[in-house]
Amino acid sequence: QVQLVESGGGLVQAGGSLKLSCVDSGSIFRISRMGWYRQAPGKQRELVADITSGGNTNYADSVKGRFTISRDNAKNTVYLQMNSLKPEDTAVYYCNQQPYGRLVNYWGQGTQVTVSS
Repeated sequence: QVQLVESGGGLVQAGGSLKLSCVDSGSIFRISRMGWYRQAPGKQRELVADITSGGNTNYADSVKGRFTISRDNAKNTVYLQMNSLKPEDTAVYYCNQQPYGRLVNYWGQGTQVTVSS
């Protein structure tokens, strides 16, 4: 059974940094694409970044050069390092898991990131 637990959110001033973590308690982390999504109030959930099992990454244009996604397969953990944060980065951030070859999608419970101006 997949359980994704995020941590690392909080309140930070504009220009600051936060690092999010997502731990997978299941056994399919190594064969999954992992991603971070976010949802701001009144807006649709959007992809922030994702990373393949081999380490290939993809970023939304709005976060390129500021955010870095990484994974540690030995720890079943995916990270999102967020630098130069802006007020428009304020949202609930969700961890997502897409196992290869399966038509399923798993989500964490979300962690709030608030950037004050």
